[in-house]
Parts: sequence; structure tokens; C-alpha cells
Amino acid sequence: MSAASALPVQPTPPSPTHQQTAEARAAFTASLLSAGTSTVESDLKARAGDLHANTAAIDKQEQALLKETKNLGREGDKWQKVVDDGARGVKETGDVQNWAEMLERDLCVLEDTMAMVDEEGGNVDKAGAEGWANGRGR
Repeated sequence: MSAASALPVQPTPPSPTHQQTAEARAAFTASLLSAGTSTVESDLKARAGDLHANTAAIDKQEQALLKETKNLGREGDKWQKVVDDGARGVKETGDVQNWAEMLERDLCVLEDTMAMVDEEGGNVDKAGAEGWANGRGR
């Protein structure tokens, strides 16, 4: 017995017609498109929903940021006032210090003048005393 005779003979299926092939190809393409479209479409719808939800959240955050920016501006104004008050106080302290130094110089001049008068032993001539008394000794 030969090996070829041992195998059962399978009938060959009839070959499809050109029209059947075109119909099968069209059906397959349509199923691929509908499967891909529904997946892509659902993904796009989900993303669009997320975008709309995020837009609302961003708008809310923007309003909160504007409010906090205004509050920060007010705080900045308060701190500027504190700085200005401090600068004014430092200037006044400098003015007081300058005034005190000038007063101290004047007092030193008076002290030196009095010391010179004491050294002379009170010997002031009559013309000098009269000049001072009449306001001409300056």
C-alpha cells in the first residue's frame, strides 16, 4: 500500500466568486472601522469631558488666585506703611541726634567762654560791659 492511498480525499471547497470576495472584504473593513471608531470616539469623549471638568476647576483656581493676589497687595501696602514709619522714625532720630550734637557744641562754646571769663578774674572793662548790656557786643 502506498502512502497516498491511505489518506482520505478531502473535497475542495468551491472558490468564492468575485462578488463574494468584495462583500467579505467590505464587511471586514466596516467591522474594523466600527470597532476602531467606537474605541477612539469613547476615548475622545472621555478626554473632552475631562477638559470641560478641568476648565471649571482652572476657572475656580484662577478666581482664588486673583483674590489671594489682591490680599497679598493689601499686605504689601501694610508692610510698606510699616517700613515708611520706621524710616521716618530713623530720620527723626537722626534729626534729634543732630540737634543734640549742635546743642552740645553750643554748650561747649559757652563753657569755654565762661572758663575764659573766670581766668580773667572778672576783669571786664566798663565799655565792654556796657556793649553787652546794650546788645552791641555780638
